Amino acid sequence: MAEMTEIAPVEPLDEFNRKLIENVHPPGWVNPEPQERYHMVVIGAGTAGLVSAKGAAGLGARVALIERHLMGGDCLNVGCVPSKGIIRAARAWQDARRAAEHFGGPAIVPGAAGDFGAAMERMRRLRAHISDVDSAEGARKAGVDVFLGDGRFTGPDTVEVGGKRLRFRRAVIATGGRAAVPAVPGLAEAGFRTNETIFNLTELPQRLVVIGGGPIGCELSQAFARLGSRVTQLVQERHVLPREDADAAGIVQKAMIEDGVRFEFGIKLAEVRRSGTERTIVFERGGERHEVTADEILIAIGRTPNVEGLGLEAAGVRHGKRGVEVDDNLRTSNKSIFACGDVASRFQFTHIADAQARIVIQNALFFGRAKSSALTIPWCTYTSPEIAHVGLYEKDAREKGHEVESLTIHLSDVDRALLDGADEGFLRVHVEKGSKDGKILGATLVAEHAGDMIGELCLAITHGIGLGKIASVIHPYPTQGEVVKKAADTWRRGKLTPTVKKIFGTWFRTFK
Repeated sequence: MAEMTEIAPVEPLDEFNRKLIENVHPPGWVNPEPQERYHMVVIGAGTAGLVSAKGAAGLGARVALIERHLMGGDCLNVGCVPSKGIIRAARAWQDARRAAEHFGGPAIVPGAAGDFGAAMERMRRLRAHISDVDSAEGARKAGVDVFLGDGRFTGPDTVEVGGKRLRFRRAVIATGGRAAVPAVPGLAEAGFRTNETIFNLTELPQRLVVIGGGPIGCELSQAFARLGSRVTQLVQERHVLPREDADAAGIVQKAMIEDGVRFEFGIKLAEVRRSGTERTIVFERGGERHEVTADEILIAIGRTPNVEGLGLEAAGVRHGKRGVEVDDNLRTSNKSIFACGDVASRFQFTHIADAQARIVIQNALFFGRAKSSALTIPWCTYTSPEIAHVGLYEKDAREKGHEVESLTIHLSDVDRALLDGADEGFLRVHVEKGSKDGKILGATLVAEHAGDMIGELCLAITHGIGLGKIASVIHPYPTQGEVVKKAADTWRRGKLTPTVKKIFGTWFRTFK
């Protein structure tokens, strides 16, 4: 029987978290007897591992899946699912305030507090419900032999788990990643939270310091500020979300400030002290030292791949600081072993883990040659407003030798955005200059629901649909998604060169 690994404890142990654990790491689970040889052994039962294992089993392969902690991985347990549950609660609280301030809604008593505990309980209830999909029993019913425990390669074609030896023709490393933690004097002693423990809270921290200016840090800073915490965000860079276009990040940063987040930019952490329940974070900037106090500290500076303890050397699998090394077909240095998801990808998103797992199934079991580089990759930062992106940024497109024409449509020009009071944002589309149909190279969208709206442009880039064809599609009015049609119409009007206009002028002078 596998034992619960003490990595990220699930707290509190209420009825919802008990249901979660029963699904994703059943205390009474008995590992099966291994089959003589598996077509595929998968280590890690997050998104990449589950899609690999269930997909292969659904095609008739003999598959074993190994998980040492919680099935569903980060996404279900400590990532996408709980964070979006809390972000939605925070947005609802803010909408209630804005209803009174901007829409003539019922008055709210200034400083009125919501029920943070109820918001967290809702998240736990929904997470437990969603966990049915990723459960150990669900994988077993899908034809997968599920082993709970620490899996370790003992050779180029063998894995050991719970004292049992599993032989394989192909293996998949899908062990994901974890929160990176900076080496700061006193931090460990003072205590801190990461995405793995922040969702265990049942009481709202009055003062929260968030360290890191990337997507996770920004999403949770804004959410906790809206829920009532006094949030200070410490950022090493000069602005948040440095990967995004500066003006896109600037809109989000402004919105976060309006929601009450206080920023300290260009900082270097010096030390952390603790006195009772209070933590003092000391940072340096411009040769001067500054301090900020907090009840809780959230570390959100990036991710570290989970490669330790896997016996990769015994399997002949090369790895480094960025994780397991793979080629474009997601094959490792051991030709029988593949890797996908956060442990092997610089794009650490659930939907990319899913897409890469599908590539692994093709290439590992059917001698396919599908390439990870061929994927059209979208992503979204779920702040308010959201930033969604797909394809190339302008700088990247130019570096790849493209001649780029960029179109920017502001949401203030979109009727529905104005009516919704959500006109702070824009759509920027990068087009191959001179292309006949307006070939789209990339796009960035800043809007309240950018993640839901970017799909049309993902489809267009993936299947070579240019702005010319999008311009011919009827979009419902009034919607915020109409911004895509406006971009397409703007591009089409740009095709009216002086020569074409002259021809039209001649035509209309003769058309009587």
